[in-house]
Amino acid sequence: MVERGTSWRLDGDAITLVFVAAGRDEIDLAYLGPRLPEGEDLTALVHAGRFGNHENEPDAPRIGGLLPQAHGGYRGRPAFDIRSGGQSIDCDFQLANVQAGGPNMKATWVEKQTGLQVDMSWEIVGARAVEVTTELLTDDDHGTITLESAASLSLPLPRQFTHMTAYHGRWAREMQAKTTRIGPQAIEMRSANGKPGFDAGNWLIFHGDDGQKDGGECLGIHASSCGDHLAHVVQDQDGRACLSIEALRQPGGIALNAGDTTNLGQVTLILGDNRDHLTRLFHYHVRTHILPQRSDWGSRKVHLNSWEALAFDLDEAKLKTLASAAADLGIERFVLDDGWFKGRRGDHAGLGDWQVDEAIFPNGLTPLIDHVHRLDMDFGLWVEPEMVSPDSDLYRAHPDWCLHDDRADRPTERNQLVLDLSREDAFSYIHDALAALLDDHDIAYLKWDHNRRLFPDNGLQQYAIQKLLGKLRQNYPAVEIESCSSGGGRVSFAMLQYCHRIWPSDNNDPIERLRIMESWARFLPLEILGNHVGPSPNPITGRRTNMDFRAKVALFGHMGVETNPAAMSEEEKAILRAHIALYKHWRDVLHQGVFRQLHHAETSIYGQMVVHGGRALAVAAQTGFAENFNVSPIRLPDLDPDRLYRVTLPKPWPQKASAYLADPDLWDSGLTLSGRALAERGLALPLTHPETAWLIAIEAQKDGAK
Repeated sequence: MVERGTSWRLDGDAITLVFVAAGRDEIDLAYLGPRLPEGEDLTALVHAGRFGNHENEPDAPRIGGLLPQAHGGYRGRPAFDIRSGGQSIDCDFQLANVQAGGPNMKATWVEKQTGLQVDMSWEIVGARAVEVTTELLTDDDHGTITLESAASLSLPLPRQFTHMTAYHGRWAREMQAKTTRIGPQAIEMRSANGKPGFDAGNWLIFHGDDGQKDGGECLGIHASSCGDHLAHVVQDQDGRACLSIEALRQPGGIALNAGDTTNLGQVTLILGDNRDHLTRLFHYHVRTHILPQRSDWGSRKVHLNSWEALAFDLDEAKLKTLASAAADLGIERFVLDDGWFKGRRGDHAGLGDWQVDEAIFPNGLTPLIDHVHRLDMDFGLWVEPEMVSPDSDLYRAHPDWCLHDDRADRPTERNQLVLDLSREDAFSYIHDALAALLDDHDIAYLKWDHNRRLFPDNGLQQYAIQKLLGKLRQNYPAVEIESCSSGGGRVSFAMLQYCHRIWPSDNNDPIERLRIMESWARFLPLEILGNHVGPSPNPITGRRTNMDFRAKVALFGHMGVETNPAAMSEEEKAILRAHIALYKHWRDVLHQGVFRQLHHAETSIYGQMVVHGGRALAVAAQTGFAENFNVSPIRLPDLDPDRLYRVTLPKPWPQKASAYLADPDLWDSGLTLSGRALAERGLALPLTHPETAWLIAIEAQKDGAK
């Protein structure tokens, strides 16, 4: 038994966590903040944050801590709900051991009646990131335990965090930020589609203001799972709030047999001085600890995806024509989207039959791929391996390979069902089908889609997909994989461990995309956020937008094109070609540099800037009609304040807005300004009208020290 008041200190490069044994089997979080001095008196620190008892509480109040349980009088949300022998267990997890040192702590509890062991590991990674992993081990001497619910993380929230920003959404409108004050009414966020994206984003920020400003310490949290989750925040009568994140279990629970080990998923915590700082820390963490071999990636190639140009109207001649038009624009990767495989004439059939359709491609895909290569582009292919069409040879041969309930009908979505990849036979079939495609063709890239929601869901699909992706990544390390799920429906560190890119949304409308990208870029670096120039009018919103605006918005991300060059005027082609060239010139900055949002008083102006190696590129985009004709200057922070920079506005310029430049020749040749002037005074740019965007190029002078 650990003595009450025992404390443990974890240190990273710039962060300290202090835990304390707060009572019987409870560990509390006593401090989470910037790194403390080496000689800090932890006993004094703990006492400085402790309240005395008031008149209306137990003499020894239960605080829940890292593993809250109802046993002993705690009335918050318990970490575990389990059954044994068909009976609900009044859990009594007893703290068995704590090991701590440097950046690591591992705490172990054992449930008294069932012997279920909980190993909870906290590890500080890098400067300010903390990874929390919880594993369950069942006792060999006990029978099957049914897990009804289990928390991946229970976190007593530091009292300075009074507000929470969460991200919810739907198809084509992902990552809508909503800020809520933490109070006595519980806040619950739940995803229930077998993937975490649309119902309740598994990205949270806790902060001390109403979210309208960007100042003040904040805590970002990400639950890394490919499946459903539930996040719950509740504040007790004394003002103490706790966050609980758990994998959402299925009705009937998950059976744990004797000797089983179960990982409840990893949760990442990152502490920032403010939200811009938090963004930089998230980007650094993703680049250095999550993305597969990120340091070995080359430049992020410009894509052209065939979907918006041709949809299902495919044949070899049309695709070759489209590829030639793409190469003329400067495209570097040609991606053949849906419709290439056996029986696929629309979205009603074919999924599961991953063989090239000889009726469309009598000579196979090789002539098209060879044509693409001759144009100095590489070739990518769309797949949706987790799905099966009832109208397919695979389903007719193996109708029980899909997720289903024998007692009920098999409802479809998008005319498709979900393959149960937890079955060894279904898993092997899909793996071998994909391996055959990659073995027989020179494919550099897979666009991996996942459109249908999981109903029913056996709770095992997320683990099977990670196993499948891991096996393919091991055997085909040169193949890049994009994770798409009706857009941003399944984005997590669990997926990004195997993928090189995500598709943030099916919505390419540039005005919608600015907001969507702003939210995603809060957590993820630009090089993995696919951002495409779509058609006008936009097929989802119906909005018409000019090519200059669409291209400038798409440049800030992993740029691509998802429209038909044959439908463009020569002027539009020239504008797009120029922006693709700009992207190639600046992509090393965009994809390696330090990113930040540019904040402006005009709420309809979106701004982003990336700084790297003495160079910076910024975009300022207006989506509405400004209140004042001359909006306030765009301020550009994070440059060396005492260095001189040459500032230009790369062409092409927005046609209407360029007429309002005070001295176009001067903006073309460049202004020389200090980093301090750019941050404090800023640039007066014409941003009055909707669909206006300016690129701002900033390059340090060689003799720029003042």
